[in-house]
Amino acid sequence: MANPTLQTTYEPPGSSSSSTFTLSFNLPDSRPVSPSPSLFSESSQTTMSSYTSNSKPALARQSTAEVAERDYFHENPAPAALEEHTAQAKAFIDFHAAADRRVVLVTSGGTTVPLERQTVRFIDNFSAGTRGATSAEYFLEAGYAVIFLHRQFSLLPYSRHYSHTTNCFLDFLHESSDGSIVANEEYQEKMQKVLRQYNAAKESNLLLTLPFTTINDYLFVLRSISQLMRTLGSSGLLYLAAAVSDFFVPPERMVEHKIQSTNATDVQKEERDAASNEEKEEEVFDNFDSSPAVPRSKRLIVDLDPVPKFLKNLVDGWAPEGMIVSFKLETDPEILVHKAQYSLERYQHHLVIGNLLSTRKWEVVFVAPGKKDTWIRVPRSKRTRPISGTVSASDGEIGEKPLDPKDLPEGDPEMEIEGLIIPAVEKMHTSHIQNAVRIPL
Repeated sequence: MANPTLQTTYEPPGSSSSSTFTLSFNLPDSRPVSPSPSLFSESSQTTMSSYTSNSKPALARQSTAEVAERDYFHENPAPAALEEHTAQAKAFIDFHAAADRRVVLVTSGGTTVPLERQTVRFIDNFSAGTRGATSAEYFLEAGYAVIFLHRQFSLLPYSRHYSHTTNCFLDFLHESSDGSIVANEEYQEKMQKVLRQYNAAKESNLLLTLPFTTINDYLFVLRSISQLMRTLGSSGLLYLAAAVSDFFVPPERMVEHKIQSTNATDVQKEERDAASNEEKEEEVFDNFDSSPAVPRSKRLIVDLDPVPKFLKNLVDGWAPEGMIVSFKLETDPEILVHKAQYSLERYQHHLVIGNLLSTRKWEVVFVAPGKKDTWIRVPRSKRTRPISGTVSASDGEIGEKPLDPKDLPEGDPEMEIEGLIIPAVEKMHTSHIQNAVRIPL
């Protein structure tokens, strides 16, 4: 018998046509069959098939976001370190709330999507955590206490200067005549500055780093910390720079062990023979992808359900008084601003920062309610080619249209654009605090 495949169709709310997100791998016959359609693969009219007209009236009154939240956190297991991380975050938040200090939660790095419970294979994205780690340093410089929720082994504040380089860290060091390990002279000044900043942040208890790996880890810890930050009121800031997966494999469809690419583990000859005979009959080729020479029986089709969008939950219940900043990354300049505006309207955040993959280190666009969309970019003095733009008071440039990547020099800019982003966000946060209306806890 040919290896089975899954095919689930996801219809975006309000769409008359459907789209299916699939990946080709090899699927073993032993994969458990899903007892029901994907939890979040239906349209908004039927968020879950189990919630029918016979559901309790109280459930019917709940919003789609509330139902999605309850179901996701009920159906998916909490990460093992959740209690520990929650306790650390609570102590950190309480400490700074007593000092009347602003606290920012910076999320950073990409989330993985495991394909097995004992994970060997997973889906990932390109994010190394550069935006988040760099932003955290500028927030600390601005006087914030920072909770840095980051992908494990991604870039960290301060150490990023030496872990994200083409040079081995050992190339920065040498052994002196007395056997001591010292920094090479040409790096000592910068290394001393970074080390002092890092030690100052740690000694003042201004930086708390908490790791995550999977999309599930991230969502559980994000919800927990966001709810803890309610005690901060408007002094809390959520700066969501993590590259969060849009799709995942629900636990009921996830196999326990490594997905096998061959039938070498089959132990019963009659099953192998039967499978072989049927496979010969069904050795059908098609043009499903760019490798039509690969038969269907040798492929794995993995269907991924859309990850529930909890960004609105941040506003409605998790951290209703805090200022929320989210990011929108695109590759097409024609749709970036539109997608950022859509996110702003849908999730009701205070600021959406849009950026293009090809120019993200050179410019971003601020999309905020009631304000003109504003492009903030590295100033001309930090480039090798002149580009039109108006110099702002912070030595950045403000424009109305995205840059053409062809006009940019090779390599990275001489300054970090986060040095322009964070002062602008801090200014907006100050206005948010001044205009805040206190909500009873």
